[in-house]
Amino acid sequence: MTTTSFLGIPIDGDIVRAERKVRQRPLEDLAPLMQAVLDDDGIACFGWRQYTPYFNDGEPCVFSAHGVWAARPEDLDENGERDRDAELDVDYGGHHGSYEGGEWVNNPETGDGLPYVRVGARYVGPDKARYDRLLAVNDAIDSGAFDDVLLDAFGDHAEITVKRDGITVEFYEHD
Repeated sequence: MTTTSFLGIPIDGDIVRAERKVRQRPLEDLAPLMQAVLDDDGIACFGWRQYTPYFNDGEPCVFSAHGVWAARPEDLDENGERDRDAELDVDYGGHHGSYEGGEWVNNPETGDGLPYVRVGARYVGPDKARYDRLLAVNDAIDSGAFDDVLLDAFGDHAEITVKRDGITVEFYEHD
């Protein structure tokens, strides 16, 4: 047993170290990825969900942002609302196309809070450049590296919709 202290007060006992959270990154690192999607006339809006689960099968309930989606102009109804059945599920390709095959592997070389990369995947779809822009936002948000920034900006239990003229935050109902 190692003798340690906290604020100069000795600690006696076994300390179980928890897994460290992903190193957080500033909003300035996310902004250009989001701006690239906003500048794409083929994307009307995009968004994601963020929340702390109420129950996680005995695992710690930890806030995360994930589930990036996008909608094309033709996916909006006459009121400018997205058709949730037509939206593009960025992580799985949805109607926009996808990466077939491949796998996620740990990328120890990055050291930038984005530890996973796709290896051996082949893109199939109509617009690889657009998909890559959406995928960059998806991977950044899913990485957990911006969780603190997103939680501060939009709160917990939220569904975020980003349009060129504004961002909408709605309460997200989940299990």
